[in-house]
This record gives sequence, C-alpha cells and structure tokens, in this order.
Amino acid sequence: MSPASHIALRFTVSRKRSLALSLVGVIFGVAFFILTQAQTQGFERYFIQTIIGTSGAVIISDRFQSRYTSFSDAGARAAEDVMRSRGQGRRKYYEGITNAAEIMRVARQFSNVSACAPVVQGTVGIRSNFTSEVLSVQGVDLDAQLAATALRSQIIAGRIEDYRASRAGVMLGSLLADKLQVGVGDTVQMTGPDPKPRTFTVTAIFRTGNNIIDERRGYIEQRAAQGLLKKPGLVSVIIVKLRDPDRAPEIAAHFERLFGHRARSWQERERGNLQIFSTLRLSAGITVSLIILLAGFLIFNTLTMAVMEKIREIAILRSMGYRRLDISVIFLGQGILVATIGSVLGAAAGALFTYLVSLIPIKVTGFFYTDRFLVAWSWQHYLTAAAIAFIAVLGASFLPARRAANLAPVATLRGSGQ
Repeated sequence: MSPASHIALRFTVSRKRSLALSLVGVIFGVAFFILTQAQTQGFERYFIQTIIGTSGAVIISDRFQSRYTSFSDAGARAAEDVMRSRGQGRRKYYEGITNAAEIMRVARQFSNVSACAPVVQGTVGIRSNFTSEVLSVQGVDLDAQLAATALRSQIIAGRIEDYRASRAGVMLGSLLADKLQVGVGDTVQMTGPDPKPRTFTVTAIFRTGNNIIDERRGYIEQRAAQGLLKKPGLVSVIIVKLRDPDRAPEIAAHFERLFGHRARSWQERERGNLQIFSTLRLSAGITVSLIILLAGFLIFNTLTMAVMEKIREIAILRSMGYRRLDISVIFLGQGILVATIGSVLGAAAGALFTYLVSLIPIKVTGFFYTDRFLVAWSWQHYLTAAAIAFIAVLGASFLPARRAANLAPVATLRGSGQ
C-alpha cells in the first residue's frame, strides 16, 4: 500500500460514522438498481419470448407491388427513394401468399432460418352449448408449426397426438375455452363466410402467456381452415423462426426485396410495447439512481468537513514534499474506497434481493399471464450499477479533493490558510 493510500485509509477511519452512512446509501442504491432492472427486463424478456414463440421472429404476408412501375429507370429510382422516406404507404398489397412452398424452400436456405410454417388465418364465429365468441382461427401444418413455434410447450390440457389424429380437431386458447365453458373432448361449431356451421372437437387447450392471444386464437388443420374461410390454396402468412432473433429486422428487409412480400420482424410488430418496457426500465433506473446521488451528496459534505478539519495535516504533508496530485489522491481515495466497497456489497445484496423476489408468488392476468415475479440475470445490470456508483461518488469527491490540493502550506502553518 502506497503512503497516500495509507493516509486515505486513516482519514476514512477517522470519520467512519459519516462515511458509513454514505456507504449504506451506495450499497442500497446499487442493490435496488440491480433489482429493478432485473424485474423490468425479466418481464420484457418473457414478453419477447412469448411473441417469438407464438408468432415467430419474422412474418411474411401479403404480396406487394410498387405504384411506380410505369416510370423510367431514373424516375423509378427517385420513386424508390420516396418509398424509403415515406415507408410502405406507396405500395399496393394483394392478400395472401400463392407460392408459399417456394418461398419457404428459399427461406430455409438462409443459415439464420431454422424453420418456416405456413398459416391460413381469418375471423370466424365459434359457438358452444353455452355461449358464442369471435375466434381468430389459424389453419396450420402441425409439424411445421411445432418446429417454428413453442406450441408444444404451451399445451396445458389435452395432447398434440389427439389433435393430429382428428381431422376435425381444434386447439383453443385457455381464456377462450373458459369463456366458451368447454374442455378437452367437447364440441364447438364454427361459422365462416359460409353460413353453414362446421363442428369441431376440442382436442387440446394452450396458454401462450399473452392474454390477447389466449382469449381469441384457435388452431385447426390447414385444409379445414381453407375450406372454412373460403380460401382454397391460399396461405395468409408464413412464420419464420430464426436462430438469432435479434437479426430479424435485417432478415425481414432482405426477404421483402427477395420475395416481393411484406415481411415484418418481431421488433417492428411490437415496437410500441417494447418502447413501454424500455421507458419503464429507464424510469426505474433514474429513480433508484437518486439513492446513489444522495449518497454522493453525503460524501461531498463529509469530505468537505474532513478538509476543513485536516488543514494543518494537509499543510504538513505539503511541506514534506507531497504534491498537489498526492493530496488529491488522498481524498479521492476515500471516495474510491466507498464506491468500491459499496459496489461489491451492493452487487451481492442485489443478487440476493433478485433471487428472493423471484420466489414471490404473484398472479398477473392483464397484459400477459404469469404466476410469479419474472427476473433477468445480466452482468450488464451489475456493471451499470457500479459505474453509476463510481461516477456519483468520485464526482462528489472531486471538489473537496481539489480544495485540499490547492491549500497553501506556508500560510496554513502560520494559521491563516483556511
């Protein structure tokens, strides 16, 4: 340990009560910062996993055509620039996908694509013996759907095998099944464009965790959906599963250029909800950071008082050959010590609090479904909390350290250097 560090430690111990209060503030500030970030990001990750596991990382849908096809080459390039600047408003869309098999064959050749699933979707009426509801029906190829989504893990009643064995089987969202008051083995009737109802048997019930999906969606066999919706040979969307979902915007943009069909990444589809989560995480971080800033103010007051009390000691050190930088290091060292200990203990406390909170049972049934607190474990939370602590503490230590370094040793020893 250097002489300056040893002196800094001695000065710190001499005012241990006031610095202990600052240390407690840093510890709890760091701990609560980690806890709040773990909670908000935990719910955000759960939402993202639900969206990707249910609707895929990229969705390919309607064919589009530019409204500028009759322009010259130069004019077409200018029109393309206008399209980029104004978004997709200049496109003319045609419903559905007529060459789904070919698009999926090409898409699967991309190294980042792990699976594709064609889906026929539409809105129909569904009736049980007790009530009727509106159903967002999806006609699926079961094997492709299982490969591209998390459907198998979402089943909470019934079996996938029973659905596979029944050509007139239907899988219903858990909230929709509750509304219809039906269970596995019960029958329901669906009515599409053709007013004649068709009878289906409930073979499974699923829960995605997204209440909007769980209270409206149902799965039936693809050809049955095409018949029910009067869409023979037509596919509404293709769900694309990616090995790296974070690259979904890049892949979606490439698919649009390649296929001439609209392709939307999960980031684009859920932009509004993701902004809400980001805002909540930022708001929580700012609020909790105020605890660390308060601890910084306590350190500022403590070190300012320490400078006033240690004027003669500082003058003696200067007369012994200590430079201004050495004096600054002595007082900044006290701040570094508090920030280091506070960050380490705060990180440990944050990890403990996060683990304990993850064990608390809680039933959320609004925006999505969960029966416990969701937390995310990330080293970035700890690094960010420590960085905030060091910035706040060292920023508060700077002015007292600078004042101590600027004291004139000769005048101080004569009794006039305050």
